[in-house]
Amino acid sequence: MILKRLIPFLLCLLLLVACGRSDPQAALDAAVKNLQTSLEKKDTSAVMALLHPDFSAQQPENGRDWAKQTMTLMFLRYKNINIIALSQDSQIDSRISSRAFTNVSVALTGAEGLIPDSARHYRVNLEWRLLDKEWKLIRLQWE
Repeated sequence: MILKRLIPFLLCLLLLVACGRSDPQAALDAAVKNLQTSLEKKDTSAVMALLHPDFSAQQPENGRDWAKQTMTLMFLRYKNINIIALSQDSQIDSRISSRAFTNVSVALTGAEGLIPDSARHYRVNLEWRLLDKEWKLIRLQWE
């Protein structure tokens, strides 16, 4: 009888230990997902929290201020924003463990109502840096 109660407890304990371990790849995957979710929720502050202090996009002068302004305009223009990841590959740099890259093909849709007014396909390259044990987006390029 005690064994029947002990086994579920031990399984739960094992799951908690496994979830608590520091896995850089899992943390990177979570950061990528968090970025997508925050953009879809139109949560500017959550996106800004994911950006590295030296963030740049497409051109060096497009930094954090540019990102905030661009998000604000996009969020005002579209009531609904959806990001559909068609393919995604995230990898930690084998030479520098504090650097990682995500290459993703996305369909980005924006809508005033339920039906998208705008839809575009992008190939996006993200570069991440580990800063205080958190992955922060430092570079963003797209085609």
